[in-house]
Amino acid sequence: MIDFIKDNLILDDPLILGANISILLTVIGIVFVLTYFKKWKWLWSEWITTVDHKKIGIMYILAALVMLFRGGVDALLMRAQLTVPNNAFLTSDKYNEIFTTHGTIMIIFMAMPFLIGLMNVVVPLQIGARDVAFPYLNSLSFWSFMFGAILFNISFVFGGSPDAGWTNYAPLAIEGSPGPGINYYLLGLQISGIGTLLTGINLIVTIIKMRAPGMTLLRMPMFTWTTLVTAFIIVFAFPILTVTLALMTFDRSFGTHFFTLTGGGNTMLWSNLFWMWGHPEVYIVVLPAFGIFSEVISTFARKTLFGYKSMIISLVGISLLSFLVWVHHFFTMGGSAAINNIFSITTMAIAIPTGIKIFNWLGTLYKSRIQYTTAMLWAVAFIPTFVIGGVTGVMLGMAAADFQYHNSYFLVAHFHYTLIAGVVFACFSGLVYWYPKMFGHKLNERLGKWAFWFFAIGFNVCFLPQFLLGFSGMPRRVYTYVPEDGWTLLNVISSIGALGMGIGFVFIVYNIYYSFRYAKRETTGDSWDGRTLEWATTTAIPPHYNFAVIPEVKSLDTFWFNKQETGKKEKVEYKEIHMPNNAGTPFIMSALMFVAGFGLVFDLWWMAILGGLGIIACMVIRSLRSHKEDEGFHVSVEEIKKTEQSFHEEA
Repeated sequence: MIDFIKDNLILDDPLILGANISILLTVIGIVFVLTYFKKWKWLWSEWITTVDHKKIGIMYILAALVMLFRGGVDALLMRAQLTVPNNAFLTSDKYNEIFTTHGTIMIIFMAMPFLIGLMNVVVPLQIGARDVAFPYLNSLSFWSFMFGAILFNISFVFGGSPDAGWTNYAPLAIEGSPGPGINYYLLGLQISGIGTLLTGINLIVTIIKMRAPGMTLLRMPMFTWTTLVTAFIIVFAFPILTVTLALMTFDRSFGTHFFTLTGGGNTMLWSNLFWMWGHPEVYIVVLPAFGIFSEVISTFARKTLFGYKSMIISLVGISLLSFLVWVHHFFTMGGSAAINNIFSITTMAIAIPTGIKIFNWLGTLYKSRIQYTTAMLWAVAFIPTFVIGGVTGVMLGMAAADFQYHNSYFLVAHFHYTLIAGVVFACFSGLVYWYPKMFGHKLNERLGKWAFWFFAIGFNVCFLPQFLLGFSGMPRRVYTYVPEDGWTLLNVISSIGALGMGIGFVFIVYNIYYSFRYAKRETTGDSWDGRTLEWATTTAIPPHYNFAVIPEVKSLDTFWFNKQETGKKEKVEYKEIHMPNNAGTPFIMSALMFVAGFGLVFDLWWMAILGGLGIIACMVIRSLRSHKEDEGFHVSVEEIKKTEQSFHEEA
């Protein structure tokens, strides 16, 4: 085993050696702090075993911010390499690894968990529920995501990172990459994908079955609607990824030939299966972002969302079309003109429902009294930048034109305009907007606006020149170029923009620290004069049961209209509240998934079998004890009165 560790621990690269030392020091620091302040029990009982949707949501968001830092550093390293021609800052192999991990981390381990974190915190509150439908499953979802992310990320320092791009195309990922890196990709995504699929099922049942009395489907807040549609896409799309990853794992570990060239497999099978999941995946991260912008714009424009029903129809239309466009990712790979035409039409058709939503937001802003808070700035900036991403997407959707743009930096600029403007802006907007609901205080507005301007300007300075680089013929995935190519100036400008985005992120992190220390604590649950039920809780941070009395919904934006009503308030009569128990098995089961996955990465069969048996044992124990573990506990009327009274006095 010592030889195994020595053979795989990467110590000959200064960059990775620095990462090794940083990780070691961080772990020692965390262990010291927890031990010195005697917080191990607190960590276990309050966080690791929690089934509270709000705490699970916060853990998702914290993990996503860490992954944003990791993926952002990868991006800065790539920009450093490409700033000047003939640069030897990174080798071609290291560059391949970094752009692979950057793409994978940003999509799978940053964007999705950030949004799922916000869904966890907000959706049960928006529909007037006390938790999600399956709290135990929710905990298992988070920990399987977390251990999948850990498994993927340790490849950087142990064994080597995947290097076949985030799309992991066959046969490059099988016959062209024999090391453990691709196995990390396959197993890391497989384990975290289990968590995402469970989350999709959980959210569908929660929203369908647990809405407050009176909340019909057409009275649901828009973020809840986008979450519901997204959850359906997850349930239909993620099984495709699960099967695809499993087939390639068989190819690499058991000698099958689903995707190999030499063994008679079909490499295009991987491309088709990957993008049958991959394009709906784009909407899995974009649709919830649309929901966030809708809530923020409606709140700070102080108007009900314009064209609410048309937006729902658009969401459903996009979700259906998202499964019918995957071939546009490989127009140039030899499909017939007829096939390319069909998928070209379906691709461009998505612009119709997307355009409707743009007009929904503009209609909401029209003649409104806009409050330009930090959250609103992110939302307003999203509209023009996302339109650029959408229009260039239509250009790429034209099959004939795609032959010109394909595999160039034009494509890189397009999908960053779509995903950063559409998703990262939404994550920041949602974080600022719902931050008081998670931590009981607002983020500092001045620092937040500094972060916004640095990031938003830096983003455009970084990616607008990349459209021109694409027109100039710079292909994507190259790690260097020569001066005669004429791409130096635009690459220098692009790298300056990336630096601006990095400074913006530093402002966001510092803002979290500064606000924790100095921000005024909220004394009510309605921090922004909100319109939906998450703002109707007694205090900024809702008690663990969310609502002492389940609210009754009479209209869309019910909380807003309830506040306009004056009159004598009815006396509240409390009843006992049933809540679920904490559970440690999800953490242990997910840790065993990590053990089994690590064993499969290195073909350590004894470890993989041991981990697999442990997972089965956890399932058996859970099945035998579920009747006791699911009993939960009751919050007494006395405790509710005491909790609610203290909140009222504080307010």
